[in-house]
Amino acid sequence: MAQNERLVKMQRLLRQRGGVAFGEMLQALEVSRSTVFRDLTYLSDRIGVPWLRDAETGRYRLDECSDRAELPGLWFSAQEIHALLTMQRLLASLDPGGLLGPHLDPLKDRLAGLLESGPHPAADVARRIHILTAAARRYAPEHFQVVAAALLERRRLCIEYAARSRQGVTRREVSPLRLTHYRDNWYLDAWCHLRHELRSFSVDAMQTAKALPEPAHDVAEPELAAALDSGYGIFSGPANRRATLRFTPARARWVAVECWHTDQHGSFLEDGSYQLSVPYSDDPELVMDILKYGPDCEVEAPAALRRKVRELLRAAAARYDHE
Repeated sequence: MAQNERLVKMQRLLRQRGGVAFGEMLQALEVSRSTVFRDLTYLSDRIGVPWLRDAETGRYRLDECSDRAELPGLWFSAQEIHALLTMQRLLASLDPGGLLGPHLDPLKDRLAGLLESGPHPAADVARRIHILTAAARRYAPEHFQVVAAALLERRRLCIEYAARSRQGVTRREVSPLRLTHYRDNWYLDAWCHLRHELRSFSVDAMQTAKALPEPAHDVAEPELAAALDSGYGIFSGPANRRATLRFTPARARWVAVECWHTDQHGSFLEDGSYQLSVPYSDDPELVMDILKYGPDCEVEAPAALRRKVRELLRAAAARYDHE
């Protein structure tokens, strides 16, 4: 009996009510004791099947308390199911006939095969597990293809970029370093030869993109992380300040389990409110996230950020004063 056939049969035995004795597995699989032990180890370590040996009965069974679920014949955690379906969605969003199409098609076929195998059709899985995107902006597929090719080939790019923070279009020569998918949008992290510093560029804001023959300038991973990942938000820059926010008890339970930043600090206060501290440099994205909580979030520090949020809230309220 081939290993794949044994593993399928072993999973079926583990599903039996009350589990299965080791001797019953030996008889059903017709293999040695060492092979059964190896297969059990393979099921748990490589496939993720959550089995255990009941201490009272000595029988082997599935762990009903595990957070892993069987999806089309394979075992995944909730996070892995989300990652698998999100990957499928991201791949589907790329231009299938473009530069990356021939390379991505086999991966998309493999994902489709995983979702189609077993008793759960892919259409049923997609209908039962819903992934929503918010505020995704449209970008030109041809720009993404040029950017991705230059990134992998380590060549410089010439882009015409329409930054939303100011009027006009600027021409930039950049060395692409990595593509980042953040809050349902694509960004290019690159060395900007015009500004002589690391910058993040939104792919949808690129008016044109052309690969250049010059080799790209490389930046070490620690330097890239320190410059672009240490602060708050996609356009953060190196973190040099910390914001201290206080959320009302009504919102504390939600915010307490949210990840605003990898270097955040939070704690509940005596009155049930929640105090959160996050690092930041440039504040536009942090301010937007603060404002969405309205009266349930108060900026305690620094004073400059507190004044800015207060002025914005007053300006927003003033729009309703004439009623």
